[in-house]
Formats: sequence, C-alpha cells, structure tokens
Amino acid sequence: MKNKTILSMVLAATMLIATLSGCGSDNQDVLDPQLMDPQGTNDAGVVDQTTEMPGFESDAVIGVTLPWLGTQNWVEAKEMFADQLDKAGYKPFIEAADQTVTLQQQQIESMIEAGAKVIVIGPVDSAQLTEVLDKAKAAGIYIIGYDRLLENTAGVDGVVQYGSVETGKLQASALVQGLQEKNGEPPYNIELFGGGHADPNSPNFFNGAMSVLQPLIDDGTLVVTSEETDFIQCATADWNNAKAQARMEKLLSTYYTDKEIDGVLCPNDGIARACITACESAGQDIPIVSGLDAENDSVQWIWEGRQYSTIAKPTEKLVEETIDVINSLRDGKGLPETDVTVDNGVKEVPVFELTPLIVTKENEKEVFANDPTRLELLKD
Repeated sequence: MKNKTILSMVLAATMLIATLSGCGSDNQDVLDPQLMDPQGTNDAGVVDQTTEMPGFESDAVIGVTLPWLGTQNWVEAKEMFADQLDKAGYKPFIEAADQTVTLQQQQIESMIEAGAKVIVIGPVDSAQLTEVLDKAKAAGIYIIGYDRLLENTAGVDGVVQYGSVETGKLQASALVQGLQEKNGEPPYNIELFGGGHADPNSPNFFNGAMSVLQPLIDDGTLVVTSEETDFIQCATADWNNAKAQARMEKLLSTYYTDKEIDGVLCPNDGIARACITACESAGQDIPIVSGLDAENDSVQWIWEGRQYSTIAKPTEKLVEETIDVINSLRDGKGLPETDVTVDNGVKEVPVFELTPLIVTKENEKEVFANDPTRLELLKD
C-alpha cells in the first residue's frame, strides 16, 4: 500500500508540472536551443533572430568554389576574389569545379578540412550539395551562395546575386525594343533559348522574360515559329554554346527555309553569339539577339551591330558585396540587413540582390565609362 501511495504522488506531481508548464506561455513555437545550429536555425529551417552569429579572426581561410571557368564572368570572379580577399587580409582558398558536382563536393570537403570560416559557393547544381553543406554547418562554417541560390538545404546563410527574374524581364524588353526598331510593324518571328537546367537562375531568367513576351505571343505580335515555348524545351544543357548552336541550326533548317527569323531570346552572351553564327551560316540576316554578362566579345559585337543587347551584371560589384557580407560576419555583426528573401525549399534565404542593366550600342560608352578594358573595345 505504501508503494502505491508513493507512485500516485509521483504521477500527480508530474501531471501538475506539465500543466503549469503549458500555462506558462501561449507561444507554441518556442525554439528549443538544443535544436538550433550555430547559425541560429532550427531543424525546420526557422531563423532565431536573437541568436548571435559569432565572428572570427581577420586572417581566416575563406573558401570560394565556382562552377567552372567557361565564361568570362566566372574567370573574372576567380581573379577578383583572389585579389580582394588577399587585400582584406584573408587566406583565399579558391577552386573551380569544371561543371562537375562531385568535384565541387570534394572542394567543399577540402575547405572544411582547411578550417575555412566562410565558404562562398557558385553551385554547379544548386540542389546537390545538401550533405556536404550539413557537414560544413556542423563545423560552424558560414555558407554564402554566389550568383546562384543554394536549394533544398538549411545550410545556407545568404545569397549574393543580381535579380534573376528582373534580368529576364530586361532581356525580353531589350528584344522587343530591338524588333520594333529594326522591323517596324509586327508580327515578328522569334525563337527562345534558356540556360542550363541545373542553374536555379535559368528558369528565373526564362520566366521573367516570358512575363514580358507571353502577352505579345498571345496577341500575335510575336510568333514562336517552332512553338517551343516551355523552359525544358528551350534550355541549353550545361550552358554549352555548341549545343545551343546545334539547336539553332536545327530550328533554322526545320522552320525557316522560306521565312526570316527576326529575333532570338538568348540567356547569355556565349549562346547569343552561337545563335548569331548559326543564322549567318544559314544565310539569314542577323536577327535581334539578346544576351547576358557583357562579355568582351559581345560588347564589341554590339558596337559593330552584330548583337543587339546584353545585360550588364558587373562581377566586381558582386564580389565586393560578397566580401562586405564576409566582413560583417567576421566582425560578429551577423548578416547585413536585406528585405529580400527566397524560399529554397527548406528555408527563407536572405538575398543581397543587385540591379542589372540593359546594354545596347546607344548606351555602351556610358555604361562602361569606368571600365577601361571594355571601353577600349568601343572604337569606330
């Protein structure tokens, strides 16, 4: 009887404590500190705004892994990160992954082992780094996406990039402007190209462009002769210029043997030049062609009248913004303030978003007034 009485008292006390705990707060979303990672994110990806983000030493190792060096903007990024991180007193650890996911995973592993405090990642495939990023976060490393969102992971602290949907809108607006200037009254025959499937910016570029173009397709101003208007149909695997040129050649031989092509929406300058080359080889007049990245060759082609437009996303500004974020983390101030967030499938990711700019022959000298290399290309 005595043992039963003691057991009853223990059970009653336990129930009383549970009841009092439940009455102590109406908040059902209190974050358990034991579930928080070092960056203040719980296992559901919820950011705890009260958790401090600890700083680190001023000469820390900073890792940077870029997807490849196949276009001018990535080459520039590698050079600028090396120079500016060194000038800021850091130890740069910079790699390029040659469009290979497993290689990029290995590079991040090496940066973790080297004691990096921040790893900046331009992903080859934004959704294939979850496991290695979890390992980096467990080591207390800050993760910053560069130019591309890191998807399906709680292991990213922020992203520095130009607005990708806005970039697509500008590309489409430039294309329409060029068609009106060159061809006068509609309709205009056009074709559409997208970027690489694994790049999260690619569908955003395309969707941004289509928000401008689709109403004009619907009302007959624009005619996509091939009827290929879905991103999957129009995407260019691995951003490969040769694959884009092959598709353009096939479109021309299939749909344009007896008609002119007036314009091509292109997601970057390399693909733009590939499409222009295909049109010239097919005996077509050069159509109005958009582009992106303000590569030197395209800057010159625009000046010469071969390519109509590009979108400038100055690499130096993107790198500078990234280093500003790194410096803020170093100083223990956490991430700088931003009003922009993007859902990456797991969490809302803060985005430090820069503004792109349309470039045509009309404004080239103005845009590149402080860029001696590109300005040198603009000679009569």
